[in-house]
Amino acid sequence: MEKEIKEISDYLNITCSNNPQEIQERISVIMVYMMRSGEMLADAKKMLRKKKSDEIQNTILRIARENCLSAKVQNALLDSIAEEEAYLVDRLDRLNASCVHQLDALRTLLSYEKESLRLNKTGY
Repeated sequence: MEKEIKEISDYLNITCSNNPQEIQERISVIMVYMMRSGEMLADAKKMLRKKKSDEIQNTILRIARENCLSAKVQNALLDSIAEEEAYLVDRLDRLNASCVHQLDALRTLLSYEKESLRLNKTGY
């Protein structure tokens, strides 16, 4: 999953020119990346829930019984136990949102370039 995240992130970090063909190609690629990052986000959320569930059963309940920890302390402990999974969820959430925002920006840029070509009567 890390390799795919890096691949998508690297692509989203490339600055796009105002060439309409390049914009259309990027829109097509980012649409696929958006779908894939959404799937990976769902998988990461599932992994996070499982990790938290397992740890609640194994660690937090044992500690809570022995030391009577407050709910707030239990939640903080749970968050620290599932730190990697939570980071993966956050990273994928931001990656997916970046795809959405870039698609919006690319569509706007493409519309602008098409209108510019139309006004200059240079064709498209």
